[in-house]
Amino acid sequence: MKKNITLPGDPLPFNSCFYIERPPIESDAYAELLKPGSLIRIKAPRHMGKSSLMLQLIHQAQIHEYSVVTIDFKLVDTQTFLSLNNFLRWFCMNVARQLSLASDLDDYWDEEIGSKVSASIYFESYLLEQIKSPLVLILNEVDYVFQYQQIAQDFLLLLRNWHEQAKQTPIWQKVRLVLFHSTEVYIPLNINQSPFNVGLSLKLPEFTVEQVTELARRYELDWCDSQAVKDLMYWVGGQPYLIHQALYDLYQQKISLPELLDNCTKGKYIYSGYLRNLLNILLQDAELSQAYNQVVNSPNSNINLSDNLVYKLDSLGLIKLSGYNYEPFCELYRLFFQKSLLIESNAIPWDKLKKENEKLQLLVNIDKLTQVANRKCFDETLEIEWERMTYIQEPLSLILADLDNFKFHNDTYGHQSGDNCLHKIAQAINSVIKNPDHLVARYGGEEFVLILPQVDAEAAIFIAEEIRETVKSLRIKIPELTKKNQVTNMISLTISLGIACIIPSGDFSLREFFEAADQAMYQAKKLGRDRSILSSKFKFGYDE
Repeated sequence: MKKNITLPGDPLPFNSCFYIERPPIESDAYAELLKPGSLIRIKAPRHMGKSSLMLQLIHQAQIHEYSVVTIDFKLVDTQTFLSLNNFLRWFCMNVARQLSLASDLDDYWDEEIGSKVSASIYFESYLLEQIKSPLVLILNEVDYVFQYQQIAQDFLLLLRNWHEQAKQTPIWQKVRLVLFHSTEVYIPLNINQSPFNVGLSLKLPEFTVEQVTELARRYELDWCDSQAVKDLMYWVGGQPYLIHQALYDLYQQKISLPELLDNCTKGKYIYSGYLRNLLNILLQDAELSQAYNQVVNSPNSNINLSDNLVYKLDSLGLIKLSGYNYEPFCELYRLFFQKSLLIESNAIPWDKLKKENEKLQLLVNIDKLTQVANRKCFDETLEIEWERMTYIQEPLSLILADLDNFKFHNDTYGHQSGDNCLHKIAQAINSVIKNPDHLVARYGGEEFVLILPQVDAEAAIFIAEEIRETVKSLRIKIPELTKKNQVTNMISLTISLGIACIIPSGDFSLREFFEAADQAMYQAKKLGRDRSILSSKFKFGYDE
């Protein structure tokens, strides 16, 4: 290695000679950063240089002696996203820590007035009062928040509110918001509530021929005739990472330009690891693989893809967008993925694979004994329905049911009889449910759960009572008590049920919702079993 150079893929330090400006991106961002209450949004796919630009902005802020806080959302634990309250407390505490201030969060937090108001009070009455200089608040990898739609909606609305507050409240003029994200924002937001239609919007472009030529010069490569630049850009376009990787290896004399160009046709050598990583991401999603297979093999760019697929392919930096037209980002991608995705006669039989996956998914999600959904399926479905009901603002009901005195049955008649009993009870519960969107699952042992989207508390109580009566009326055969007695006996069982119903929002977590139904079930047990109890905390739609 001739001298110490930042490896391709790593963010370039603010003073790196290899940082190439892309006018007017930097000058516009620097100017906006100086404006009180400003908001800057910077969008680019992966490996386009967002992290390096972020270091440049941090340096500019430090030159002006601004306070700088950087929040990276990919470092947030999943548990933090359980509720808006958890998330905003985590956010506020991190800002305080980076400003070297004591948290004192509980002095300003009041859940009765809501977490968004509490967070605003905390910033306005504490954090911004404690600092003398403007605050540059850099929010990196905002995409990670998009996965949690309700939290994303509330958080983005809050950021928009802070930006608007700067127009009328002097203390909020201290704040400069800078958001970095990789994809378009597909979170449904009122146009007057989104921070993504205000402030300065910047999209990082790919390198131009002139910029690649200048970067080659800084790598001490004599490419002034520009033909070498054009040859390289034919394969990799102006993708900053691919350009840096090529120039880095040429500078280190690991490969010659003819060898590099030859290897581009084979997707090998310096790009093999990078391309394989992209391929592995695609192969984890059959629908995404099929979509990109269409893109790389289409004779024209007029392809019909869903917004969600475009969202994913764009965030990976795999496509160029022009209105509703999509094409591979560069020729290297086209050639490599044509071969790797096994197109035309060698294509993966996606339809057959999809059917096989559906069969496998069915086996994975069904409880073998009772033939209703298993715990895994329940956990996944509950999260999905929680997010869905949050989005459409409809009620979600949850019923937890537990057989009464089932241990006595097992101890008396044996586990084989107990298994038979569980199967019949499960099928009896399932017979009550008519809506295909509703789910019956075995939670564990003799405990069952029901997920009822778009069902309020009154309707959930009706369903729970029908289940209770159906189970109670069931006559279950048991084996003879002794070998001498050949008579087949019949028994009946009862069941206790707990019910909770809510229209999900960021104010309560999924865990709190589940625990409320669980507590209601145990209250039914405590009051004598064979009954249904509605949670006193979550009872949306119940008219007392």
